[in-house]
Amino acid sequence: MRLSQVREVLTGQGLPRYDAPPDIKGRPRPDRAMRLTEAVAAKYLRVLTAYEYDPGVAGHNPDVAMKMVVSQRDVVALDDNVVQLRFEAEDGAELPAWQPGSHLDFHLPSGLRRQYSLCGDPSDRTGYSIAVRRIHDGGGGSLEMHALEPGASVTVRGPRNGFPFVGEGSALFVAGGIGITPILAMVRAARDLGMDWQFVYSGRSRESMPFLDEIETFDRSRVFIRPDDEFGLPTAEELLERAAAGGAVYCCGPTPMLESVRRAFPGSPATALHFERFGAPPVLDGTEFEVQLVSTGEVLTVPADESALTVIKKTMPGVGYSCQQGFCGTCRVKVLSGTPDHRETRLTDAEQENEMLICVSRADSGRLVLDL
Repeated sequence: MRLSQVREVLTGQGLPRYDAPPDIKGRPRPDRAMRLTEAVAAKYLRVLTAYEYDPGVAGHNPDVAMKMVVSQRDVVALDDNVVQLRFEAEDGAELPAWQPGSHLDFHLPSGLRRQYSLCGDPSDRTGYSIAVRRIHDGGGGSLEMHALEPGASVTVRGPRNGFPFVGEGSALFVAGGIGITPILAMVRAARDLGMDWQFVYSGRSRESMPFLDEIETFDRSRVFIRPDDEFGLPTAEELLERAAAGGAVYCCGPTPMLESVRRAFPGSPATALHFERFGAPPVLDGTEFEVQLVSTGEVLTVPADESALTVIKKTMPGVGYSCQQGFCGTCRVKVLSGTPDHRETRLTDAEQENEMLICVSRADSGRLVLDL
């Protein structure tokens, strides 16, 4: 329905006219406050409906699949284990806009689904850039991404942003290893905006840390590069010591780093903590339960400190998953029997009645029978 059509309905064509109620004392004259509200609303609607709706302002639906092709592949770490891949639309079309902190969902030819943060220039609408660390004993997604060569096609959904950057005030950026990917885009944005910023970048060694060539050109007074083999493993206090009073902290990296920063953050002078978890979160307040795989009848025990996904992967290595944090929906499974303890942010109330995300959701006790 166009706004012009909405205007016709609001002016009485299709709905009865709305009259203001009696005043607070029950007298038949309309309440003055309600009459004033009605007048203001009418003026607002006249302005709002004076223009035809332009579907272009609705933006891009991140659930729409985009066919993309690899246009460039560059090694960006001295140990050769991190590659930066640039993707462009197969038809050369302009790509949807994105902001620092955004990521893409990749649907790989093997059937795997993986998410990678955008690390390029948001003003460049001709291509998307990501960086991927090769993990030999991982789930296989990084190896498949590393095997992509220029000309290869993939299906992509997004961009989505679960790690938004607020471009004001002061900010401390903390990156660990490949967690540099969303942080790098944020640091560039903070520089362009003239913000007061500091940046701490840690990793196993300089050889393993991507994008050092660019980062070492930044303002040296604002950047601290601290490889573990030179400075030792960082403490949370060391990572947070550059935080400014009243400022924000943006952190992305391995789970142990994030957990230590979260625990130490209340003791810092900063007032806002933003983070993106690089890997599965620890299980909190878990209890042991069982899952039964309907395809084989096998019953698996899920310990109190492990996820159902972790246990199921040992029996079914090909089970689908991606974010491992309960928001992407890749690991959605039908529950045929039992009551899940939902700990995700993706499913609706109706979907939770017979589905669950096995990466984070659990059962308080007893057994879940899953359609696997």
